[in-house]
Amino acid sequence: MQRTCGQLRSEFIEFFRQRGHAFVPSSSLLPADDPTLLFANAGMNQFKALFLGTETRDYSRAANTQKCIRAGGKHNDLEDVGHDCYHHTFFEMLGNWSFGDYFKADAIQWAWELLTKVWGLPKDRLYVTVFEGDASEGLAPDDEAAELWATVTDIDPSHIFQGSKKDNFWEMGDTGPCGPCSEIHFDQTPDGTGAKMVNAGDPLVIEVWNLVFIQFNRAADGTLSPLPARHVDTGMGLERVGRILQGKTSNYATDLFVPLLEHIEQFTDHRYGASSGLADRFDVTGEADPGDVAFRVIADHARSLTCAIADGVLPSNDGRGYVLRRILRRAARYGRQHLGIEGPFVHKLVPTVVTLLGDAFPELPDRQAYVTETIRDEEESFGKTLDRGIDLFQRQVDRLREDGIKVLPGDVAFDLYATYGFPIDLTQVMAAEQGVQVDMAGYEQAMEAHRQASAGAGDAFKVEALVGLPATDSAAKYEDGPVAAKVLGWGQDGKYRSEGELATGAAAAVVLDRTNFYPEQGGQVGDAGTLTWEGGSFEVRDTLAAGQSVLHVGTVTAGTLRPGQTVTAVVSPLRRDTMRNHTATHLLNWALREVLGEHVNQAGSVVGPERLRFDFTHNSAVTGEQLAMIERMVNERIYADEPVTKTLLPLAEAKKIPTVRAVFGEKYPDPVRVVRIGEAGGSVEFCGGTHLERTGQIGLLKIVSEESVAKGVRRITAVTGRWAIEHVQRLDELVRSLAGALRTSPEDLPDRVAAMQKEIKQLRKGGSSAKAGGLQIVATVASPAGEVRIGQADLADPGALRTLCDVERQRGAAGLFVASAADDKVMLIAMVSDELAAASTVKAGDWVRDVAPVVGGKGGGKPTLAQAGGKDVEKLPEALAAAERWVRAALGQA
Repeated sequence: MQRTCGQLRSEFIEFFRQRGHAFVPSSSLLPADDPTLLFANAGMNQFKALFLGTETRDYSRAANTQKCIRAGGKHNDLEDVGHDCYHHTFFEMLGNWSFGDYFKADAIQWAWELLTKVWGLPKDRLYVTVFEGDASEGLAPDDEAAELWATVTDIDPSHIFQGSKKDNFWEMGDTGPCGPCSEIHFDQTPDGTGAKMVNAGDPLVIEVWNLVFIQFNRAADGTLSPLPARHVDTGMGLERVGRILQGKTSNYATDLFVPLLEHIEQFTDHRYGASSGLADRFDVTGEADPGDVAFRVIADHARSLTCAIADGVLPSNDGRGYVLRRILRRAARYGRQHLGIEGPFVHKLVPTVVTLLGDAFPELPDRQAYVTETIRDEEESFGKTLDRGIDLFQRQVDRLREDGIKVLPGDVAFDLYATYGFPIDLTQVMAAEQGVQVDMAGYEQAMEAHRQASAGAGDAFKVEALVGLPATDSAAKYEDGPVAAKVLGWGQDGKYRSEGELATGAAAAVVLDRTNFYPEQGGQVGDAGTLTWEGGSFEVRDTLAAGQSVLHVGTVTAGTLRPGQTVTAVVSPLRRDTMRNHTATHLLNWALREVLGEHVNQAGSVVGPERLRFDFTHNSAVTGEQLAMIERMVNERIYADEPVTKTLLPLAEAKKIPTVRAVFGEKYPDPVRVVRIGEAGGSVEFCGGTHLERTGQIGLLKIVSEESVAKGVRRITAVTGRWAIEHVQRLDELVRSLAGALRTSPEDLPDRVAAMQKEIKQLRKGGSSAKAGGLQIVATVASPAGEVRIGQADLADPGALRTLCDVERQRGAAGLFVASAADDKVMLIAMVSDELAAASTVKAGDWVRDVAPVVGGKGGGKPTLAQAGGKDVEKLPEALAAAERWVRAALGQA
């Protein structure tokens, strides 16, 4: 029975488990602590420290299936994808490793056993290559591997070939572990005559498994040095071995891809492989049909996008995010131009990808909704300009053809990028499809002009301009007390100086031999404070790190400062506020994941004394209810007064801590500082910043705002401690002020505002008619401050009646007297503007007090607002007449 790719994956892992290998789950596609890689591109990435001897683990043999992306950087298969049937941007790498344990003999023997005995591949169809050596590197041929193939396996010796450094010396990147390798190839030619096509790029004689024998480390200067121990690193593409064992000549004909191709067919009239004439239309090997190429591109790219976004990469304009954006836009363009698919569609493939890969990578089903939403948003953004960009490109190409030109101008290519979002490689692909080249020199020139036009010319102090800075001992940066230190020199005017003096008023960046000031790093702002000495002081407004040096940026406020002088370094008490915000930021990070989900990752932060700002990955606005829950959860942990512990641990050991969080892209030292809040669970992060001793010292956290800062990235700003108290008091004062202005209590303010909004809406509908929203004006009287109006309404609620009066005031009334009869009661309200009260004897309290007896009531109030009640509803017309007589008399018009 034919094996599925899922079965092959399981059989591979079990085979090596039986031979003493630990199963180690796939690492993230984001290579931890490795700036040399855009993505994990091989199974060995997560074991690099083991190969270098800088880390140890409790196993010396491992096996797994690793998620890999090769699109960008040294290993880049992006441009090949779709045009053949065996290259991918995303693929699974089955691998087994030895860390200073077994070496070539066991690796070769087991590989042969799995392929020929367990999986039953015909031996006469298998070929192997070994490293032929390289004189320029001083590397001898790998005769040992050749001898082992001939002795520990029963391969036909004529099937053992030598290969060049390009094919048989494996390197992960420009630097790092490397060594000779032995590749295993499988011959799928009809007559089994593929020997001459090994390493010739023929799709029918394809590399299946690469056995890498890691012996060296490549330094930044290109030199090779032996590693402390020898290791084995093997890699087998699941897609390729699945193709062979399922009897296909295309990776896309395996059960890893056919469901995706069938799903894509739902969006278009094109049928994959229909023009091939093959009984198995999915087993297409060429690129003759542009529609088939598009199918392969989309299927491959959907896998890359789903897995990368699930691991926390977001489409953006730089780095990994830009690679992802290129992949998505490439898929969208192929679907639109070659398959006629209109509108966003790639995101609809995510559930199928999750179904195919979710068993191996459980994070995919957990984050499916988030991934789908992220891809859809990016597609919609690009879709707004896709058709216009394609149209511009085609019009330009048509003009070039009319003039017999086959080079697209660089400024046009740049316009496609800057205006329509077409990455340059996508424009190159489109051009190549029509036999046109792109003027890359012109493109780069246009790009550089754009950079210069966009560049700012700020006068900010630039640390990188200083050279020759001495080291500062910053071991005391977590201490609160003063520190005695010696002045080594200072940076001024872009140069470091260790002689001369700084007079009062001079600005500089002072370097000390030791300091208790925390320099800006990891999102935490630098400390402020003072340096004092006998007869002088230096105000430090910021602290910056420059390599091993710490710069105290500020101004001499008294006396003269000289090199060699002893000063007392005192950090500002504001640092305590910064510590409150930093510890609270860790709690906020924890609460966001608890409420919104595990897809939330830190995307940046700023921690200072007055506030904290936290950027995180999330595709939609956080609702008011969610924000309230997040804020409540953080404050509950503050009230619990949990301990905040800081521990220095070896990096390898720290990474094993369950739930530990690290900021992606941040390079952490070894040993690393681990900050844990609470005894168990909750927040555990790598962090070098300053923190409190207990959460209760935070006092209070109050979220001030939540907003979008980029597609897929949200920002929360919050305050803590005394700043939070001040913020809450300002809000309370504002609420009480508004309640007072609207003549209601703070608790009733929402109802009051709702009633006002309702009445305003009704009045707006009523236009300028005399009767609007239930108010009937029965008389008007002129006054020095404007028109005074007397009217009648049919409202039982006093709040609604006041709202009606407010609206009438907004419509120009200087004074207003309104009577309302409802439920056998009479309400009287008088409102008088400040201007009218000051310019006449018209006072609201007097007005109501004198008219109320007409309806059998009494009342009074302030000069600008008064209210009364009565019992005699029948006398309401008389009360309105009395109100008019009273105001005329008060204005001298009687």
